[in-house]
Amino acid sequence: MKNEKKNQRTGGQVLVDALRINSVNRAFCVPGESYLAVLDALHDVQDDIDLIVCRQEGGAAYMAEAYGKLTGNPGICFVTRGPGATNASVGIHTAYQDSTPMILFIGQVARNQSDREAFQEIDYRRMFGQMAKWVVQIDDAKRIPELINQAFYRAMNGRPGPVVVALPEDMLTDIVNVSDALPARHIEPSASEEELTELQQLIATAEKPLLILGGGGWNQTAVEDIRQFIETQNLPVAASFRCQDLVDNTLTQYMGNLGLAAGPALQNAVKDADLLIVLGARLGEMTTSGYTLVDIPTPQQKLVHVHLGIEELGRVYQPTLGINAGMQKICAQFAQLPAVKPDAFKGLVSRLRMDYQINCTFPTSPGAVQMGEIIEWLNEQLPHDSILTCGAGNYTGWVHRGYQHRQFRTLLGPTNGSMGYGVPAAVAAKLTWPDRTVIAFAGDGCFLMNGQELATAANYDAKIMVIVINNGMYGTIRMHQERSYPRRVSGTQLFNPDFAAYAASFGFHSETVNETEQFFTAFERCQNSGKPALIEILIDPEALTPKMSLTQIRDHALASR
Repeated sequence: MKNEKKNQRTGGQVLVDALRINSVNRAFCVPGESYLAVLDALHDVQDDIDLIVCRQEGGAAYMAEAYGKLTGNPGICFVTRGPGATNASVGIHTAYQDSTPMILFIGQVARNQSDREAFQEIDYRRMFGQMAKWVVQIDDAKRIPELINQAFYRAMNGRPGPVVVALPEDMLTDIVNVSDALPARHIEPSASEEELTELQQLIATAEKPLLILGGGGWNQTAVEDIRQFIETQNLPVAASFRCQDLVDNTLTQYMGNLGLAAGPALQNAVKDADLLIVLGARLGEMTTSGYTLVDIPTPQQKLVHVHLGIEELGRVYQPTLGINAGMQKICAQFAQLPAVKPDAFKGLVSRLRMDYQINCTFPTSPGAVQMGEIIEWLNEQLPHDSILTCGAGNYTGWVHRGYQHRQFRTLLGPTNGSMGYGVPAAVAAKLTWPDRTVIAFAGDGCFLMNGQELATAANYDAKIMVIVINNGMYGTIRMHQERSYPRRVSGTQLFNPDFAAYAASFGFHSETVNETEQFFTAFERCQNSGKPALIEILIDPEALTPKMSLTQIRDHALASR
C-alpha cells in the first residue's frame, strides 16, 4: 500500500514523466489555464526539460517544428484550447508537409463539459484530422503512458509527421497509480537484395539518370552515406524544394534544387532523364513544377521511388521500382554498392553542373542594393555550419539560388510556403545550437507575421541575426498579380514600421541598409555586438525577383496579350 501511494501522480505528472522517459529536453509553449497541471509538473523538472515560453502559438508551433527538423526527435509544443490550437495549426500543417516529427499538446475543456460548445471547445479529431498523422484525446489518465508512447512512435516512424494530443483539463488533475512505458524507438525498413540488384541494373542501362533527394527521416550519417553513393556512381543529383542541405552544394555532381529557384536546364534534365532515382521526396507540386515534369500516373522516365511511407509509393506516380525504406538504412545500403558505370555519366555531370553554376549568378538589379552581391558575400564569409532560416516570399529566391549549403541541416524553410516561419525557426535553431551562426531571412510581409518572437529571442538570449528585406509590398503576390492582371495593383501594398527601431525596442542591435556596401560593415557590427541583431535592407520595389524587374514582368505580361 505504501508503494502504491508513493507512485500516485496527477495526470499532468504522468504526462511529464512520459516526456522525460522519451528524452524530451525542451518544449515550446504559450501557457493556458486548460493545462495548468502540466505547467505545474514541468516546474519540478526544470533541470531536465527547458520550457521556452513564446508570444504566440503560431511561433511556438514553428519553433517545435524547426526543433524536430533539426534534431530528428519530435518537437514538443503545448498550447491552450480554441484560439491557441487554431493559432498553432500553422505549425502542424508545416510539419505535415515537411515530414517533420512533432507532437502538439492542446489543453481541452473538462470532460463533463464536452459537446456543449463550452468555452473555447473544439473537436480536435475533426479539426486536425486531415492535417496530422494522428489525433487523440486522452480521457483516462491511466492511459497516458500508453497513448503518449503511441504518439512518439507515430511521429517518428514511417513518414515522420505531427501528432496532436488533446488533454481535458480535469483529466490532468486526476490522481492515478499507473506504470510508465518504455521509451519509443525509431524503426526503419530497408531494401531487399533483389531491390538493390534491380536498382543497379537500371543504372547500368541508363544514359541520363538523375538522383533527387528530399523529404524527412535524414540524419548526418545518411547524408554522408548518400554522398558516397553519389561519388561512387557519379550520378547527377538535385534536391527537392528546400532540401538542398541534404548534399554539399559544392559537390561536382550537385545540380541545384527543384523548387522556385530551379533553372530551366535542371527542369529539362528531369523531363529528359531516362532514370529518376527519388530518395525521400514525394515529388510534390513545387518539386515537379506543378506536376508538369513527370507524367501522372505513369512517368516517361523509369522511376525508382524510395520512401519511408508505404502509402506514398504509387500514390501519384507509378514507380518502376518502389522501395519502402528509411533514409538511414537505405543510404547505408546504397553506399556499399559497387560502381556501375561512373565514367559514362561524366559528360552529363559536367554539362548540368555548368548550367547550375550559371543559374547561381545574378544580373544587376534595379536600385542601390544588389541582393546578389550580398548573398555572394555571405557565401564566402559565413562558417559552413551556419543555419539559414526563411519563410516565404520572393526574397527567398536570392537565398536559395545564390547561397551554397555545405553541411546537413543548415537550411530551415517550410516546404508548404508558410510565411512567418523564419524568425521562430531561427530562435529554435539558436537555442538548439548556441555556438552556430543563425540567420533568419524575412521579407517585410513575412517578418511581421511572427516578429513578436524577437521577444522570445531576447528573453532566452538567443543571439540570432534577422535580415529583413523590405520592398514595401507582398512581393510574391504582386509578381503573380502583374503577370495575370498587369497594372491593376490591389491588396499587395504594405505600410511598414521602422524595423530597425522595432528590433531595438527588444534590445537588439539594429541597422538599416540602403546601399550594398553598407551591408558588409553593418553585418560585422551586428556580429560583434554580443546581442541578437537585425538588419533592415531597403530594396527598390522594382527588384522584385532575382532575374526580372517588376516592370519587365508587367511588360512581358502586356506583350503576351
